[in-house]
Amino acid sequence: MNKAFTKETDDADEAGGATLPPLPPGTRNYLTPQGYQRLREELMQLLDVERPKVVEVVSWAAKNGDRSENGDYLYGKKRLREIDRRIRFLTKRLDVAEVTDPSAHHGKDQIFFGATVTYANAQGDERTVTIKGIDEADSLQGDVSWISPIARALLKAREGDEVQLVTPAGVETIEVLEVSYPPPLAS
Repeated sequence: MNKAFTKETDDADEAGGATLPPLPPGTRNYLTPQGYQRLREELMQLLDVERPKVVEVVSWAAKNGDRSENGDYLYGKKRLREIDRRIRFLTKRLDVAEVTDPSAHHGKDQIFFGATVTYANAQGDERTVTIKGIDEADSLQGDVSWISPIARALLKAREGDEVQLVTPAGVETIEVLEVSYPPPLAS
């Protein structure tokens, strides 16, 4: 079947190959100022640097004759589609972004977006997570999405509270040990 009749994009492709969870219906894409800046820089890099370079290579390769066996042309067109998908994805995410500065809650003990929370389970195992936007989540760094089960369980709790975390193994009780926010930036 000709590629012209197939659907090439879906959310996984537009995310650059990664499968990010969709935003809950009717919600904004909450981001920290740093997360928004990173996404914006990536978008500008794609638009201003990478895409023009690939377009130049594809244009040069197209002038070299037979396109069916031209590796530069074929790879360039494929890379151009990947870049365009990522640009569309980033544009959509930034359009619905709501930048929320966690430092506004500095000194408070209640958990909101941007909080760094240390909690312990019933066995006494401690873990520290920072609640961030969907596009900023990195579990290896301890950054969890605000829509993740742990974040949803922790949101609006305070230091010393016990909350119920629903896991595949059942309901687990965790205790909030510490809540912190980054300090406000000096103007």
